[in-house]
Amino acid sequence: MLVAGYNPAELGDILVVMTAKGSGDHVVSQKDQIVQIKGAKDGSLLGYNFLTASEILPELKTGVNGNVDLNNDQIAKLNRALMKAGFRDELSANQYPNFQIGFVEKMVDHPKSDHLHITTVDLGDHKQQIVSGSPNMAEGIKVVVANVGTMMPSGSIIWPGALLGVESDGMICSGRELKLKNAPQKPGALILPADFGEVGAAFDFTKGNQLFK
Repeated sequence: MLVAGYNPAELGDILVVMTAKGSGDHVVSQKDQIVQIKGAKDGSLLGYNFLTASEILPELKTGVNGNVDLNNDQIAKLNRALMKAGFRDELSANQYPNFQIGFVEKMVDHPKSDHLHITTVDLGDHKQQIVSGSPNMAEGIKVVVANVGTMMPSGSIIWPGALLGVESDGMICSGRELKLKNAPQKPGALILPADFGEVGAAFDFTKGNQLFK
């Protein structure tokens, strides 16, 4: 899992990359313009801060603000910078896009809740179980899924987890949570038009912003 964020207005030219959810004490070390964060207890890698990120990835200067969906080429460039600085823990790209078009194939009520639903979501080449509290959840609809490792527009991060004892891998998003232009400011999954895009494809935010004109 890899979460990356870039917010130059708040943090300057720093790319924050997280590889695990940290808890407890951290061990921080810096080499050149890269800061490594590890767990103090087990030495596991928690992430890196690239302090002059645009020198490695110049495309960050083109208006990136918030979540960064790093591709294989960008990960390779970051890893070369890590090796050059003397770090040995490399990064691995996420297997799937942060935001994907999904199809709700199945839905059942959560056995321990009167408002949660357990859904099976088709994402093209795989399926995921996602627990959702959306009041308009139903079978047979196209939705937007934020995969594990995604930084939401609000800055919150989707971690692996469970809701009332049921595993949930990802989140089905509302237009409000995606911060789409003119989206209704109320709970409820964003139901995409049938012809919006292929199941499993990355969600197109530019196209999504045209849904509520």
